[in-house]
Amino acid sequence: MPRDARAYLADIVDSCGAITLAMDGIDLDAYRSNRLIRSAVEREFTIIGEAVSVLSSKSPEVFTSITHARRIVDFRNQLTHEYPNVNDVLVWGIADRDVPVLRRECAALIEKLDDTNESA
Repeated sequence: MPRDARAYLADIVDSCGAITLAMDGIDLDAYRSNRLIRSAVEREFTIIGEAVSVLSSKSPEVFTSITHARRIVDFRNQLTHEYPNVNDVLVWGIADRDVPVLRRECAALIEKLDDTNESA
């Protein structure tokens, strides 16, 4: 069965939750010194970026509803293709500041899509 926009949004919400869990109680120095946590966080950002990228073609209206969607995809590409140059300070800052916002935004989009489908 093909996946709809809600499935990709759920992937984003789940990955945001995983990042939040991985980052719980650690500061920048702890993040920088723990390769396992950095790898986990970067992997979840890759999933987020890929899900947003798929939404750009499968559901352009949802894609444009995600704040900084293009930048999210670009960040995924940087993590994937320019891994030797990943800036841990930048990744930590995005995880700390932007992930909670993205999680709330995508959860709200899921609710909106659910309401739309129930009305149809």
